[in-house]
Amino acid sequence: MLIPVILSGGAGTRLWPVSRRAHPKPFMRLASGQTLAESTMERALRVASSPATLTVTGRDYYFLTRDLYQESSSAGRHHFVLEPEGRNTAPAIAAAAHWVAHHHGPEALMLVLPADHLVRDIEAFEAAVAAAAELAADDWLTCLGVEPTHAETGFGYIRAGNANGSAGKVIEAFVEKPDQETARRYYESGQYLWNGGMFCFKASAILAAMDELAPDIALAVKRCWQASDQDAEPMELDPESFSRVRAESIDFAVMEKASRRAVVPVSCGWSDIGSWQAISDLYETDALGNRIQGEGVLVDTRNTFVQSEQRLIAAVGVENLVIVDTGDAVLVASRDRAQEVKSVVDELIRQDHASAVYHRTVHRPWGSYTVLEDAADCKVKRLVVRPGGVLSLQRHEHRSEHWTVVSGRATVRVADEEFELGANQTVQIPARSLHRLENRGEENVHIIEVQTGQYFGEDDIERLEDIYGRA
Repeated sequence: MLIPVILSGGAGTRLWPVSRRAHPKPFMRLASGQTLAESTMERALRVASSPATLTVTGRDYYFLTRDLYQESSSAGRHHFVLEPEGRNTAPAIAAAAHWVAHHHGPEALMLVLPADHLVRDIEAFEAAVAAAAELAADDWLTCLGVEPTHAETGFGYIRAGNANGSAGKVIEAFVEKPDQETARRYYESGQYLWNGGMFCFKASAILAAMDELAPDIALAVKRCWQASDQDAEPMELDPESFSRVRAESIDFAVMEKASRRAVVPVSCGWSDIGSWQAISDLYETDALGNRIQGEGVLVDTRNTFVQSEQRLIAAVGVENLVIVDTGDAVLVASRDRAQEVKSVVDELIRQDHASAVYHRTVHRPWGSYTVLEDAADCKVKRLVVRPGGVLSLQRHEHRSEHWTVVSGRATVRVADEEFELGANQTVQIPARSLHRLENRGEENVHIIEVQTGQYFGEDDIERLEDIYGRA
């Protein structure tokens, strides 16, 4: 039994302004129209023993991930373990191992995959997974090591030793990100592989290794598992006990110290999509080395990547740039310094700027809203409520709201009165009034919401009832 375990989270700060904390890298759509999360899920189903996956993610990302999976053309059953907060990969994998052992037995194999990586050669990936599963069944802690295509300083490396099985090798050492000269030597030696964060092992084997090598994490996760509802769908880890789990990567906690560890080399067109340089490499270039996603006009411009979601971007007489426009933010950076975009996010966080967290379109369990105007005296949103979607029963202290139905039919409650609104009909919701909106139909409901008052922050929401379990 091979169970794919997808780890989905992280801020993806080097891919701002497209990747933001409320909508991080796994949910980015590439030129294919697919998100990285969808691509990973479909790849996982190709190698699973049965059409099912387990995804470990944060509660804030659960509904969006679930909906993406359901909208995919690949049929499958998708289970979730929800973390109250990020604690890096070691606690996430330990929790997943407990789930796999509980539902499929301790001898079941886990294939751990990051949700935000790209693989182009699926057949090569499948062959490598089969070889890794063979080693894992013999109690080896196994990695998929990516055969390097160039001297790269942005990845950790694995030094491979003697042959182990038909396609594997014993791991001699894990090596941290090197400088340029060391990376060149690694590449030319042929002995080193990129550490792509893909693992295969028995649930029992990884739990035993954590008991030995990271006993504090193992014990804390075990206590958290025991304090949680183990058969719930989705399964939410107990927040109080999880808060006491030490954050650590699986590499540092286990893999760098373990004795029985192996690697299967693979050349599968892998990319961690870790920077705008990596994104731009996915597109074909013109004669001057330019790449365009969206609308762009480039005059006397060379080696420049342009991505625009809504507007035309024009560039004249520039070279070696990354230009990304999301409608509410524009990034202009040297291609050679694309890895430093994270520092922009650090500064936005320091300024408490909303664009570090949110896009203009924000996804919610019931659908989404897009901010059309955000002024000092009003805020205007377009709400899209999916069939079956229900906004929480709530009230606001500092603002009133005016809803106009653009299309669909909405069931609205204001105070103690409940009624239906159709296209072109409106309702006024005074400040401090209880209210809720629900879509009981089979088509999306589109609403224009106009807020007026003193303050329009999302923290001016007092939820009294919420079917999605939000505070």
